[in-house]
Amino acid sequence: MIKDPHATAAALLPLVGGPANVTSVAHCMTRLRLGLADRSRVDDEALRAVPGVLGVVEDGASYQVVLGPGVVGRVTAAFEALLAAGGTRTADDRADGDWRNGDGEAGGKTAGADDASVTPAVTPAADTTVAPAADTADALARRGAELKARQKARNATPLKTALRRVADIFVPLIPALIGCGIVAGIAGLLTNLRWLPGLTPALTALSSAFMALIAVFVGHNTAREFGGTPVLGGAVAAVVVYPGVAKVTAFGTALAPGQGGVLGALAAAVLGTYVEKWCRARLPGTLDVLLTPTLTVVVSGLLTLYVLMYAAGEVATAIGTAADWLLTTTGALAGLILGGLFLPLVMLGLHQALIPIHTTLIEQQGHTVLLPVLAMAGAGQVGAAAAVYVRLRHDTSLRTTIRSALPAGLLGVGEPLIYGVSLPLGRPFLTACVGGAAGGAFVGLFAMLGTEVGATAIGPSGWALFPLLAGGGWAVTAGVYGGGLLTGYAVGFLATYFFGLPDGAGRPVCDPEKHEPRPADRPGPRPASPR
Repeated sequence: MIKDPHATAAALLPLVGGPANVTSVAHCMTRLRLGLADRSRVDDEALRAVPGVLGVVEDGASYQVVLGPGVVGRVTAAFEALLAAGGTRTADDRADGDWRNGDGEAGGKTAGADDASVTPAVTPAADTTVAPAADTADALARRGAELKARQKARNATPLKTALRRVADIFVPLIPALIGCGIVAGIAGLLTNLRWLPGLTPALTALSSAFMALIAVFVGHNTAREFGGTPVLGGAVAAVVVYPGVAKVTAFGTALAPGQGGVLGALAAAVLGTYVEKWCRARLPGTLDVLLTPTLTVVVSGLLTLYVLMYAAGEVATAIGTAADWLLTTTGALAGLILGGLFLPLVMLGLHQALIPIHTTLIEQQGHTVLLPVLAMAGAGQVGAAAAVYVRLRHDTSLRTTIRSALPAGLLGVGEPLIYGVSLPLGRPFLTACVGGAAGGAFVGLFAMLGTEVGATAIGPSGWALFPLLAGGGWAVTAGVYGGGLLTGYAVGFLATYFFGLPDGAGRPVCDPEKHEPRPADRPGPRPASPR
């Protein structure tokens, strides 16, 4: 737990190369994302040793320090303040080595790296599984880092680069989605209970206003990400939600305000950015000031009205129809596949393609039915880590890592468990996927039976998703979601306990009392391995 974000920021800054090496600062739900001028100036091991740091990850375009939900915002603000001050510290800030313990060694948790877009495209095989009793938490963390480095080139593909850009557009919107989603849940609860009838319309307005204008924010972020003028991107995307588009006819059909949603806004802003760049490259300075903004709005705006809104509207409608059909018709099977494959998708970085899909569903239906199913992957991961903890009784350093990471895992922050425990060990990663598949099948089964479980925002997972649940009444929805989590925990635990570790795992190499080799390692006939 980080108690002093200013001290943490002061410890992080010199380890990433100092103020001169930091080119950009941002954060998402759990990670401080840094743009670096020179990656070689970063001390990865020292960063992992800073108390409160759950892991570090390199994502090509950014270097990410995993800090966890809630904490990351405060540390980011302190980090930006240090940068603005040129990296100087006040007398109250800790010295460069103050976060080390009394023995002069780095304190804090040792964990692997990240859970999400930056994870390596590795499928654990049997030959990656070794006797965990000989492993320490540090060794597992190093092995996870080696897996990431070995697969880094594979992740630097045009598809994954495009998906990262999409993520960079939508991730900054997540805090607003969460806040408005929780307010919408409170408003719905008050409406159902018929409490405070004078307040519920105000809460509904607060929760709906952002979603009504989300296209503008998407356009703004898209233009910034693609190198255009953000306000022009927002201006072009604003036409998607303008009520006056109802008077415009495209392909023989009158347009509807909001048609195409975030997908239309995304496409419009990308088009506007390319139009803007084309104009700036060809117009002299005196005309550029007047003509470039005008042509950007007119050309891209008209194409948005007469082409993109209609096309994006058809795609968005198809996404909503497909998601509903998937769970209501093939719910258990769909949940099994989605819950089981989500962790590998995360490793490949392909899960980022789901962000605009979630946002489209929230915009259309008020919630996304896919997120609660996918959240079961985290439940399987928690169950698998708990089984490793129970089986490896004598690996104190690994058990310490698991103890420190499990609370975050229960709240949906899975990076310490994935990269510090299951992925380096190999088989526990696969059995965690089995647990996720079981939890997803549970939630999908109830969707087939008519109990839909949705989330009004994206970002949170695990227990943190309960306040954002929506569907057929909060109590019923929460019961189904909670049942899915328990199923994922149980199956992930049992699969890992019985199949996720090699025979003999958890036995000490030496007799803990006499410091002698255990009987199986002494000369002579070997006794049968206990089961």
